[in-house]
Amino acid sequence: MRSDVEHFKCEIKDGIATLALDRPERKNPLTFESYAELRDWFRDLHYDDDVKAVVFLPNGGNFSSGGDVHDIIGPLTKMTMKELLAFTRMTGDLVKAMIGCGKPIIAAVDGICAGAGAIIAMASDLRVATPEAKTAFLFNRVGLAGCDMGACAILPRIIGQGRAAELLYLGRAMSAQEGHAWGFFNSVVPADELEATAQKLAAKIADGPNFANMMTKTMLAQEWSMSLEQAIEAEAQAQAICMQGKDFHRAYHAFVAKEKPVFEGD
Repeated sequence: MRSDVEHFKCEIKDGIATLALDRPERKNPLTFESYAELRDWFRDLHYDDDVKAVVFLPNGGNFSSGGDVHDIIGPLTKMTMKELLAFTRMTGDLVKAMIGCGKPIIAAVDGICAGAGAIIAMASDLRVATPEAKTAFLFNRVGLAGCDMGACAILPRIIGQGRAAELLYLGRAMSAQEGHAWGFFNSVVPADELEATAQKLAAKIADGPNFANMMTKTMLAQEWSMSLEQAIEAEAQAQAICMQGKDFHRAYHAFVAKEKPVFEGD
């Protein structure tokens, strides 16, 4: 997997890819280029077996301020409808790539996490935050609908319809304490423990049965649009596939031998 990216930071070590936007002096806004490069990177990740988990970190005390006012919002006001639709589809493709990459993603949120930055956190599988984290789906505040990049589909599934409606209609910031109580954040930790907490979660995932984790992520996404009967049948098929894997047999033999299983992702 490529770590030689141009528009964000990326380090790959011990099966964990650590990412961060890299404009801390402006609270890490996204640009046309960073959107596209992130989208392509997550698309490619689907085909890379060396990366087992992803950690998305803040940089300079902030996660992301969303789309850059000067580099994105200004130019958008001058585009044709065709150009605007190409842009909104491209940003949505980033979320689809994150959901479809097959690898669990952990967002570690500190400071400002707004607009598209909040969407990146939302599209992750697990989220940890500092008490200073402020997460805002602020599209309404710039005259846009709250239904951006899948927010109206995904956010209610995480925090509930009423709470999602409040954030999307008002564009107000959700505090870390609210986010934890509502189930958006899995935990809230001091700022100096944030990265270590996220990396520890990623390491546990990377040491696990990676093929089975991919199947879990796939089912979590696909079952949104299934009936209960379809979901149960899909899970039966997914589990039968995993039972053919060597990791399932390794776990059994380790249990019998009273040892800890060592998974290899096959």
